[in-house]
Order: sequence, then C-alpha cells, then structure tokens
Amino acid sequence: MAENQRSFRPFQVGPFWVHPSHVTDGIPPGLLPLRIDAGLAFGTGTHATTRGCLEMLATLLDPAETRNAVDVGCGSGILAIAMAKLWRRPVIGGDNDAEAVGVAIENAGLNGVAGLCRFFTSVGLQADELAGPAPYDLIVANILAGPLVDLADSFGPALRPGGRVLLSGLLVEQAGMVVAAYARQGFTFERRIDLETGGAWWRTLLLRRS
Repeated sequence: MAENQRSFRPFQVGPFWVHPSHVTDGIPPGLLPLRIDAGLAFGTGTHATTRGCLEMLATLLDPAETRNAVDVGCGSGILAIAMAKLWRRPVIGGDNDAEAVGVAIENAGLNGVAGLCRFFTSVGLQADELAGPAPYDLIVANILAGPLVDLADSFGPALRPGGRVLLSGLLVEQAGMVVAAYARQGFTFERRIDLETGGAWWRTLLLRRS
C-alpha cells in the first residue's frame, strides 16, 4: 500500500482536484479538493469508472434533481463526498463491506463533510437507513455490470418518476445488457461517458426513470 501511496499523484477530473492526504499544497484555485488515499477501499478517482462518475456528477446542477441522493457501493466514499462538496447538501452512502464504510466515514471527516455524509453497511438498498429515505432523486452505483443488472428491480421503485440512476463499473461491451435491464424498469437512456483504463474502455451511464 505504501508503494500505491507514493505513486498516487494529484489530478483534475471535472471540477474536482483529487489528491492523497500527504499532498495538501498546490490545489488549483476554483477546484473542489477531494482528499482520498489509495489502497484503503475501492475508489481513488484514478480508474475510468470513478472518473466517469465524477465527470457526470458535475453535469447535474439542478438542485431539484439532486436533493435526495444515495451512493450504493460507496467504497472509499469518494462519490458521496464529491456530491456533498458539489451541492452542499446531505448524501447517504452504503456498502456491503463494513470496512469500506469505516474508510468512507473517515474520508468524509478528512474532507470536511462529516456533517453532510452518512454511511451505512448495506447490500444494495436493503438496510433501513438506505430504504427509508426513498424515493430518491438520484441513485449512484459504481460497482460491476452483473450487480448493476441485479439491482435494477430495486432501483426502479426507489426512484421518484423523473429521477435518475448514474451507473458505472461496466465495460463498453456490457452496456447493452445493463441498459436493457433498466429499460424493463421504465428507464430511458440519457447520456454516457466512455473512458479508458489499462487498455479497456469503460462506460458511465445516466438513465432517467419514466
């Protein structure tokens, strides 16, 4: 992990400046800093899936459409923290790994949004803390294609009509399968971002519920 920390260099993605905790200077003016350490839990922002989510989140600026948001499979908490910083409002996150939840809570504190971000151990939206606030305006899930397909049945009822899902963790060639699963729940394609990591192309999807 120490080697990962040394190789993790700050970088910009959309309006965010992602940096490890040992590099706190040189933040460009006007950018929102995200202090995330490598190797603690999934999601430092370097992978195409996380970068795609951060870029897509930056396009969602209507307060009425982002007021009630949840990050499913939060990992390090980077996306929930980014939403809290971008919109300055509370965000809920959940992960089936209790250790990741602990890391996310710690990262929220390091980023000064502990009062805005709450994280819970949950499989999908099953925990009461995540099921209770539904219907959501926005559900974010950066996991894998298979689990995204499995979650479609629960995400549909958990969103208000007109609400959106932001999905990532899928290869471009898996996108058709994921879109089809959500289409059966009344979702329509809105837009996408394709980015490359390690020679593979990954897709981030934004879908809207009818």
